[in-house]
Amino acid sequence: MLARETAGDPQRTARTLAGLRAYQEAPREPPRAPMPAIAEQRGAALRDYGGGGRPVLFVPSLINPPGILDLGERSLLRWLAARGHRVLLLDWGEEVSARSDLSIAGHVTDILLPLMTRIAKPPALVGYCLGGTMAIAAAARAPVSSLATIAAPWRFSGYGEQARSELAQLWSYSHPAAEALGVLPMEVLQSAFWNLDPRRTIAKFEAFANAEAGGDQTRSFVQLEDWANDGPPIGLASARELFESFLARDDPGRGGWTVGAGAVDPHRLPCPALHILSTTDRIVPAATAPPGGERLELGLGHVGMVVGGRARAALWEPLDAWLSQSR
Repeated sequence: MLARETAGDPQRTARTLAGLRAYQEAPREPPRAPMPAIAEQRGAALRDYGGGGRPVLFVPSLINPPGILDLGERSLLRWLAARGHRVLLLDWGEEVSARSDLSIAGHVTDILLPLMTRIAKPPALVGYCLGGTMAIAAAARAPVSSLATIAAPWRFSGYGEQARSELAQLWSYSHPAAEALGVLPMEVLQSAFWNLDPRRTIAKFEAFANAEAGGDQTRSFVQLEDWANDGPPIGLASARELFESFLARDDPGRGGWTVGAGAVDPHRLPCPALHILSTTDRIVPAATAPPGGERLELGLGHVGMVVGGRARAALWEPLDAWLSQSR
């Protein structure tokens, strides 16, 4: 990708590699200790961020760790807890072997729903990315006070034919190794994310070559890149469902994704729903957003909408207001 994007410009190649080296060698702060677990299920944990009022359960994606929701001084979870919400986080955990046989639907029925029964009151659900897809299914199967999704894909045909074809090719190349390993390494999906916007992938490391060592922007860049490149592998059953059911056939968008008792219909949820999406998101394009409910459209990227400089005004505060309605 670097050779293709910087072809004929060896200076750009050198700057990008210098930026990559600077990122690799940048100092890191010690990771935060995880918040206490109040319940566990098949290697996953329900973590308590404190606060009061009706519980709010955050469901992160299976693809990256949940740290984007609790990132340094830009922690959405801690901010909401300080605003008076009882904030809980579903931490899927690193022990993929404990759930490698579970499809994405199986993560809902065998982990998410059982953990929800350990909460005293029906919670509000907030799902990010693929966690939002799963939160919709959970809201259709168990009592919740409200549902909010953030950059959640549902209509996978919205990725477009070219992107879906390229992802199908990626799966055809990688699934024999995934079958042998029993998991799909995170690096496979990360390569797909890079290729959704290769020009930006190269440009950000090229720009980082001139970043001020130890500055706030440098720390932020390192925190975000460490999160984006981190995470356990995905269990084989979940990877197969993601590529073959979601991306290839668009089962959720066509009304054919079965979770528990039957197919999930976002139009028929028994609770208020808010879907927050971005018109500039390349990882989860706006065209893939769930139908039904209320919509909040932002002009921020997939990650920027959660932790960027405008995230508090654009997403945190409206989400706080939405959750406060169901207290």
